[in-house]
Amino acid sequence: MSPQKKITTLFTDIGGVLLTNGWDRHARAEAAQLFNLDLRELDERHHLTFDTYEVGKITLDEYLERLVFYEERNFSKEDFKGFMVSKSLPYPEMIRLICDLKQKYKLKVAVISNEGRELNEYRINTFRLNEFIDFFISSSFVHFRKPDADIFKVAIDISQSDIETSIYIDDRMLFVQIAESLGLTGICHTDYEDTKAKLAALGLSVDAEP
Repeated sequence: MSPQKKITTLFTDIGGVLLTNGWDRHARAEAAQLFNLDLRELDERHHLTFDTYEVGKITLDEYLERLVFYEERNFSKEDFKGFMVSKSLPYPEMIRLICDLKQKYKLKVAVISNEGRELNEYRINTFRLNEFIDFFISSSFVHFRKPDADIFKVAIDISQSDIETSIYIDDRMLFVQIAESLGLTGICHTDYEDTKAKLAALGLSVDAEP
């Protein structure tokens, strides 16, 4: 990115950056213990069908029927969904940082995420992400998912942003590298302080004059 160019757009992931990953391997391990399920079978079924859910080709109910409710259980689907959504928690410092930078520098802010529709909508509404995010390019909305470069291309087209003045934040290096291959400036998120410092080095600092 040219140091003379002012940053106009911030693309970011949700899970691992703004919120916890939610329904990840740790949550599945907890679910297996809580609901007395075979973790190996749960993980195998998850990996075989979760991509289909994330690209919006099946509903959450259909995913759960394949994952857990293919046989009779002594708990309800609603009980299981309640556990799943309880694993979504915010990273308040990161949310505040993005909000402050958006307001200070008049940035466009867009999400590029791999999330199933129902879980994505729950996270957007519960944590009021639509109050500071302008566009949600979610895998379940556009029907392809990272690492497919097309999801980044769609995000760039929808935002109508100059890639030379755009940044992408993700906690997975592979996805950062794909974004960079398209011309975006990438930040691999590890923690709040590190990402705050990397953004400041690119001219987005909450402590400096705009």
